[in-house]
Amino acid sequence: MSAVLGDILPLAIGVAISPIPIIAAILMLLSPKAKGTSVGFLLGWIVGIVVAVTLFTLLSSVMPESDSDAANPTKGVIQLLLGAALLFLALKQWRSRPAPGEEAELPAWMSAIDGMTAGKAIGLGFLLAAVNPKNLLMGVAAGLVIGDAALDAGETALAILIFTLLAACTVAIPVIAYLVAAKRMAAPLESLRAWLVHNNATVMAVLLLVIGVVIIGKGIANF
Repeated sequence: MSAVLGDILPLAIGVAISPIPIIAAILMLLSPKAKGTSVGFLLGWIVGIVVAVTLFTLLSSVMPESDSDAANPTKGVIQLLLGAALLFLALKQWRSRPAPGEEAELPAWMSAIDGMTAGKAIGLGFLLAAVNPKNLLMGVAAGLVIGDAALDAGETALAILIFTLLAACTVAIPVIAYLVAAKRMAAPLESLRAWLVHNNATVMAVLLLVIGVVIIGKGIANF
């Protein structure tokens, strides 16, 4: 169990510090319908993470079983492909960095957040967690680790819970803090939003590079 937690920890952190969902949550907290949309977004974000990791945990159980000390080429190939995809996304993010003095471009859908309903916020949170390529790849990798570890049902559920709590914490913390002290959180949230907008591409590029290299290393070890 401890080995599984050690393997999924960097993947959970990778999901957690993805700037776009955090920026989306902050924009909702600064919008006219802050409480409804932010709570809805957090709910969708958590459900999306759970669905993605659980699905790929179950899928990994159909892979051929092998001794823990033996080579596992099937798992190795999957990990190499996941790592290569993350490196590709890292390069894409790095090349999208704004030039000095330029404003970073954000997704067009963010301009519609002020008029978003709680239901749409739930859907957006789910899509960013379970469908967004960067987060989905890390969910796949986590599911592969958990499903391949031959854990019992309780341990599997605990591993998924720990992954979800870590991955969702950076969206949950500002939402909960805002609900507790809305007036005092407005200025810090705006400052955090501005920093994340400017550094989004750089943060994601470094993050994806590190995790991609780690996964490729694990894939090579399985041959």
